[in-house]
Amino acid sequence: MRDAWDRFNWLWEILFAVAYLATTTLVLLDGADPVWTAVAAGALTALALSYLLWGRRLVRDDDSSIRQRWVFALLVLVLVGIAMWAEGTSGFILFMACPLLFSTLEFRPAAVLTTVAILLNPAAAVVNDGLTGPTLHIMLPMTAILVVFGVLCGKFIGHVIEESRGRADLIAKLEASQAEVARLSREAGTAAERERLAREIHDTLAQGFTSIVTLAQAIESELDTDPAAARRHAELAARTARENLTEARAMVAALAPADLAAGSLVDAVRRQADRLADETGVPVEFEVDGSLPALGTASEVVLLRGAQEALNNVRRHAAASAVSVRLSAVDGAVRLSVRDDGAGFDPDHATGFGLRGMRSRAEQVGGRLSVRSGPRGTELTLEVPA
Repeated sequence: MRDAWDRFNWLWEILFAVAYLATTTLVLLDGADPVWTAVAAGALTALALSYLLWGRRLVRDDDSSIRQRWVFALLVLVLVGIAMWAEGTSGFILFMACPLLFSTLEFRPAAVLTTVAILLNPAAAVVNDGLTGPTLHIMLPMTAILVVFGVLCGKFIGHVIEESRGRADLIAKLEASQAEVARLSREAGTAAERERLAREIHDTLAQGFTSIVTLAQAIESELDTDPAAARRHAELAARTARENLTEARAMVAALAPADLAAGSLVDAVRRQADRLADETGVPVEFEVDGSLPALGTASEVVLLRGAQEALNNVRRHAAASAVSVRLSAVDGAVRLSVRDDGAGFDPDHATGFGLRGMRSRAEQVGGRLSVRSGPRGTELTLEVPA
């Protein structure tokens, strides 16, 4: 990225061009001696060509060597001195030379060379014309003013260059920081998406496969003793496999859960309760208290996945003899309650992804999860705002 000094350097080049053309014109018009006029014009032209062919690159290239810069600065000083020594009107070229010296060298050496260049004009006038009296009294104060003005202009030029490069460095650092923030955001988004997919797989496909394995084991034990039960369990396994396939397709297509796509939240939770009753033979009571307020898809997904996880835990761990599932509207929220009379567990020391994923889902939509468990059973309560 180019800094402000580089972008607006063309303004200085206009100044240099105007100073060269104006000074050369005055020299050609005012010169009394054709030889000295030619020397002055030649020195001025050499100065302009030196800048075009060499100086422009040095000024813009921060990596150029100090030696090259000093050689160029001394060349500028020599050519300015020749021009002013040959023709006093050439002093107007200082409007080009002084900024050029400050653009080439550091402030202190540039200030010294600028002062020398400005003093060359009155020195040449004294040597050539022998100025004394009132004229000299006027030139000396004017020279002092020009020295102070030149140094102050050089200070300003150096400040502009320094500020411009500092801003360019700051912009580069900000762009690097933005790139780093973007990279971290992508990584965070990737991690969040992985966690979301892990929850989706755990709450759908993994649970479905667990049911299929359980049913397959039941079929194996019933095949010879109870063919009717084995046939019923085989039908349940096939249905579960089809539902798993539907969930997988919906997940790949980034759609809502297949159960919600096929009906309402109440119907989807009721199907989960009926599936548990069919697979385990445990009576499952399903209740809906009144009409539920409308929920967004994200909140419905949280409640459905919560019901799936809770009922899967009952199936795998509770050894319950009765289960109740209830959906209700409470204080501007929709509450899911799953209660069983099984063995219970210690929620504070629960391992696995289920409860942790359920709590994370609830927090993402502003909801909350609570679990109470003891020897007489477990009650899971999940609330999401309506």
